Amino acid sequence: MTPPTWTSSSSDLLAEISQQFTARSAGTSAGTSAGRPAVRPPLVLHSARRPALVLVAHGSRDPAALAEIRRLLALLRGARPELDVRLAHLGLNAPLLPDVLAELAGPVVLVPLLLGRGYHVKVDLPALLAAAPQVSGTITAPLGPDGLLTEVLYERLVEAGWSDPATVRERHRHGRDAVVLAASGSRDPDAAVDTEAQARLLARRLHVPVVPGYVAAGSPSVAEAVAGLSARGYRRIAVAGYFTAPGDFARLAAAAGDWLTSAPLGAHELMARLVLARYEHSRLRTAA
Repeated sequence: MTPPTWTSSSSDLLAEISQQFTARSAGTSAGTSAGRPAVRPPLVLHSARRPALVLVAHGSRDPAALAEIRRLLALLRGARPELDVRLAHLGLNAPLLPDVLAELAGPVVLVPLLLGRGYHVKVDLPALLAAAPQVSGTITAPLGPDGLLTEVLYERLVEAGWSDPATVRERHRHGRDAVVLAASGSRDPDAAVDTEAQARLLARRLHVPVVPGYVAAGSPSVAEAVAGLSARGYRRIAVAGYFTAPGDFARLAAAAGDWLTSAPLGAHELMARLVLARYEHSRLRTAA
């Protein structure tokens, strides 16, 4: 998908900002007389050279998910302290994306903290960006599939107890090992294509079969994928959590496994590197 782009001339953008400041000043005066504070803070204007980076998470009712995403946000800010890096959510958690965009003006880059194409990337994000005319925004590709995600998945599996075969005997034993890449799932066929591509990348890294399994939508389910591999003679079947953060989906995937299950991708240095790579690619392409 080619990310949508909205642009405005500098004079138009400054005129819009001036109008919004005027309107807010009037609203502030009216609000003060009525005993109510101003609703929104002043806009933050960014240059084309250094657009704001808005990390867009799905949102979750699980407090552990929000805590993990905030740790990733801290990694991003630590790696690039000169950038204005903000966290926004599509739902369930504050701040919501429309509220974050309302505080910004000028160029912004939205980086979806999503692992494949689907409704949120194709429909939700473009619509929310179009509803914020004071910004000239671009939407990057989702994070997956990508080789950096492969390395994070590998490290999470090792943390859970996975080991690479070192001897002939171990290679023979590991010949009966396999992995299910447990993903959320989507009704969009492009999302399944992306998950299957990530499964192939992980299979090449591990030198064992890796098949996708889905929790919410799509087929096979994680349990069905585990059963299918077992029926083919694989004795030890690991479940690799292909989720950005902890939550119900990760727990359901873990419950469907019969051996080890890795933690979600989470706040990993390579995740931060991937987000920044998506940001820089979009920024440079827009500048070009």
